[in-house]
Amino acid sequence: MSTVEDWTTQVTEPQASEPLVVDDQDRQVFRVHRSAMTSTEIHRAEVERVFGKSWLYVGHESEIPNPGDFVRRKVAGRPIFMVRGAKSGNINVFHNSCTHRGALVCRRDSGNAKVFQCFYHAWSFDSEGRLNGVPDRQGYSKGLDYDELGLARVARVESYRGFVFASYDPDIIDLPTYLAGAKDYIDLVVDGCGGSVEIIKGTNEYSFNANWKLLVENSADGYHAQSTHDTYFKYLVFLGTELQGGVIGQPVKLGNGHAVIEYSSPWGRPVAKWEPLFGEDARGEIDRIRAELVDRYGEERAHKMAEVNRNLIIYPNLIINDIMAVTVRTMFSPTPDRVDVTAWELAPIDEPASLRERRLDSFLTFLGPGGFATPDDIEALESCQQGFEGGGVVWNDISRGMGRGPMANDEEQMREFWRRWQQQMGTAADRGGAR
Repeated sequence: MSTVEDWTTQVTEPQASEPLVVDDQDRQVFRVHRSAMTSTEIHRAEVERVFGKSWLYVGHESEIPNPGDFVRRKVAGRPIFMVRGAKSGNINVFHNSCTHRGALVCRRDSGNAKVFQCFYHAWSFDSEGRLNGVPDRQGYSKGLDYDELGLARVARVESYRGFVFASYDPDIIDLPTYLAGAKDYIDLVVDGCGGSVEIIKGTNEYSFNANWKLLVENSADGYHAQSTHDTYFKYLVFLGTELQGGVIGQPVKLGNGHAVIEYSSPWGRPVAKWEPLFGEDARGEIDRIRAELVDRYGEERAHKMAEVNRNLIIYPNLIINDIMAVTVRTMFSPTPDRVDVTAWELAPIDEPASLRERRLDSFLTFLGPGGFATPDDIEALESCQQGFEGGGVVWNDISRGMGRGPMANDEEQMREFWRRWQQQMGTAADRGGAR
């Protein structure tokens, strides 16, 4: 094969001994075999090797501020729940399964409870996971061990700046080491919100027909913005926003598969860049926030907080987009061609009502279920998945920017994700399927 084009289009049958991810630094070519998004065998392997061996986002401490507060989640397809212990005050994350016969013990998405009772046989557990009630206790032998039959904890749980992560791997490295350079960008988000943040109540949940890795790519893809979201940019111009000079920025590799694109903001930000969308009465308030950031952190860091966007990938499936609002998003594919998405909005605690209203409006206008961006993105990613089904072309090209110092609309952030994915998958990501 003498040309890249030959390599890209003429391969019709994958070779079982070759990797799905081809990273050719000499030729400045990066390819991902499309079976990574379509193969059932690959999907089964990544559930074990990627999701079973990584730190996964569960929720935020602000969601359970009081003893007994809980939220129910699926994390990598597994039912769990997070509860603040009534006695210890600790964040507890349990597998959502009764130790008697397996039924769910937490059956609401959120709330406060002193006891979690299994509806099947009424075994009950407290917020620390201890078994504390068994109907007809005398019907059991003396060997019934209440301590042994407490709720099963997820193997590892740690938090960073209020973001709670869990891992199903008891031997995984500690969370700060795992997060590596991503910690600095979480710090920018939290400090830019005054140091204390909360998840606003309510979630944006949706599903569509594509693979989860496509949404990870898209969430930090500056290349598609102008073409796919052209209507949004025209809307901003109509309102009087000045979009001059293009987007200036770069992708940054953060280690362990994490990466970010940071770029000058072409739109307003509640923290703290005014635009006409916010209205004239908001100018003074936003200027005050900007001045407070300068006093606290200095001009350079305040500029990054107020006027620079961040689309952050925390490997494998957490996205924090600090753009016209701060969105926290996770995704998981129960099958190779379907993805379930949950998104939350992050905001400063005790934010004035006027600012909160603008923040939520910004979030919904661009990223909400009926916003300018989300329907566009879903259409694009479903279209990709449909294109994979046709065959003929078997490689995705993710080479943009390899031949130069990368820019914000290049693809180095995606390459960093795929390198870590290939490393975790090992021979299970050889072309020809998992072995």
